[in-house]
Amino acid sequence: MIVALLEGRKSQTRRCCRQANDAALTYVVRIDDAIAAPGWFGDEEGEVAFFTGFAPGDRLWVREAWRTHRAYDDLKPSDMGGEEAVWPEVERDNCDYHGRYRAGRYMPRWASRLTLIVTDVRVERLQDCSPADAIAEGISVGKPLPQVPTSKGDIYHDGITDPIVGWTRDPVEAYARLWNHINGAGAWEANPWVTAVNFDVLNGNIDNLPQVTA
Repeated sequence: MIVALLEGRKSQTRRCCRQANDAALTYVVRIDDAIAAPGWFGDEEGEVAFFTGFAPGDRLWVREAWRTHRAYDDLKPSDMGGEEAVWPEVERDNCDYHGRYRAGRYMPRWASRLTLIVTDVRVERLQDCSPADAIAEGISVGKPLPQVPTSKGDIYHDGITDPIVGWTRDPVEAYARLWNHINGAGAWEANPWVTAVNFDVLNGNIDNLPQVTA
């Protein structure tokens, strides 16, 4: 997904909802008709409030797998001062001075190079994901199959299954396979309530970008 962000293919993400316990950042959903409204409790029969955790205008910093110089291999991220060179794993060129692999969850805020600006938040069922939504989630988009000259239209891939035969004409099918890979077998079929978040991607550390005021 880091590659998808860098290439401008990903502008949307989904997270499973959890039930809200206060009125901040909540959506109330009528279970029978899936109508959602922001900012208030579900206090009538047939309603439930979900905590989204996001609001338009929020800034989110992106963690990704990374390395520093091998001289710092014995340091924890919390012991680094922020002056250390950082090489994102997706762009590493195997230089012998690159240090050990570090998982994205251990990337400190100062090392992040991508910032997301939330533009829209909504609550919906996972399977309400449209073909356009699935493409915005960052799945791979290909061109007609070269071995089938008469084929037309784009084809789609989840980025996980066989790179040769794992293509499909349906972007939602590709995204469903990706969701199941991340969340476990049957996760798509369970059709949970999710928070769908749209965002713009900015190249830059969250603390080095100018603040924008309305």
